Amino acid sequence: MSRLKLQHGVSRIRRAKLQSSIDQTIADDIELMANWSNNETQYVINELLRFAIAQEEDFLKYKASVAANPPRNTDSTKPATSMVKPASATAAKPETPTSVNTTHA
Repeated sequence: MSRLKLQHGVSRIRRAKLQSSIDQTIADDIELMANWSNNETQYVINELLRFAIAQEEDFLKYKASVAANPPRNTDSTKPATSMVKPASATAAKPETPTSVNTTHA
């Protein structure tokens, strides 16, 4: 079995945001490991995930098969549509009702 090896003081990598929630005990251990290795927590998390992925043989076989046989897009000329609303739309004011019933006496 392989061993995880953290280099001390190395933490400059290109990053992509991935939001996830982890157990508090794991977060505490990651923070402690970051302090121990003199690295940023993001570096420690990346190294731990890289190590775990390298240990999963079935996933590595799947990854290799996907790379060897990329899915074919039959309609490659049509641009992909996004279901995500722009931030300005989600931060907009709440909609007001379109009809208001008022009675005048």
